[in-house]
Amino acid sequence: MPSVSGRAFQVTSAGGPFELVQREFPEPGPGQVRIRVQACGVCHSDSITKFGIFPIAYPRVPGHEIAGVLDAVAPDVPVFKVGQRVGLGWHGGHCNYCEQCRRGDFILCQNQQIAGISYDGGYADYVIAPANALAAIPGDLADVDAAPLMCAGVTTYNSLRHSGAKAGDLVAILGIGGLGHLGVQFAAKAGYRTVAIARGPEKAALAKELGAHHYIDNKATNFAEELQKLGGAAVILSTLTDAAALETAVGGLAPGGRLIIVGVPEKPIAVNTLPLIMGNREVRGWASGTGMDSEDTLNFSALTGVRPRIETYPLEKAPEAFDRMMSGKARFRVVITTGV
Repeated sequence: MPSVSGRAFQVTSAGGPFELVQREFPEPGPGQVRIRVQACGVCHSDSITKFGIFPIAYPRVPGHEIAGVLDAVAPDVPVFKVGQRVGLGWHGGHCNYCEQCRRGDFILCQNQQIAGISYDGGYADYVIAPANALAAIPGDLADVDAAPLMCAGVTTYNSLRHSGAKAGDLVAILGIGGLGHLGVQFAAKAGYRTVAIARGPEKAALAKELGAHHYIDNKATNFAEELQKLGGAAVILSTLTDAAALETAVGGLAPGGRLIIVGVPEKPIAVNTLPLIMGNREVRGWASGTGMDSEDTLNFSALTGVRPRIETYPLEKAPEAFDRMMSGKARFRVVITTGV
């Protein structure tokens, strides 16, 4: 398995520009694989690498929504084979030895790696990654569709399936952007009575198209009051960064309901604890999922027809793709394609 040469867009310092380089991608070490990238989603979390929000060892190539083909596999990796289509997401590998790993809770590994942050990611022709982070991509799912499902998809799907909601329960998706437009689809396909909540009457048609049974215009009404008119939500999945909306959301929960937060608010939220205590309500966060969780997400999407709505850019326009994502104007996920 000799090294291969390919392109990569790296960031050399916090806040610095993207730099296109030609580099050698070595053969994988023990427990690793080399992926020939076909598509890489552009996620808002890529700004962590671009702007140095976490400690980053520069230069670093961003990108953690990766779909590709295994180009090389270390001899000690028993499951995956050269030529197999795989995905790599936010969960970029676990140590197997910390307390959380020993309890089987790999997503909370104390030494967890993150693709595009801990090591070079998918704004490139190739990626070297731990094999224990991978998901197998089903044959009837295109690379450009699979890539965003490796972060935006698994985050919404996995949080909903662990939410405690049962088929027929009222489940509300707060926001129908990059995460929310997938959350609405997953909720509807899973058999929940699905409510989409966004700002403006013009989004009602989109919400219904995605499968929502109800649409609430948060610009015209108090969405918590509207949810209570429907009986109260068993689950509200928030994909927003608006702290005020999250503070309102608790009022829309049914007794025993859960507010699950997967979008990071721009500031801390203030929650009235009395409705939580008196109604056994709950506020919690959710961290995406492991490679196996991502594989479940991909298989469910292939089975039920859930697909991200995407805009594509070739690798040589990766900086433009990143800017498009950061502008908030993308509908709804931006995906880089390599053409390799």
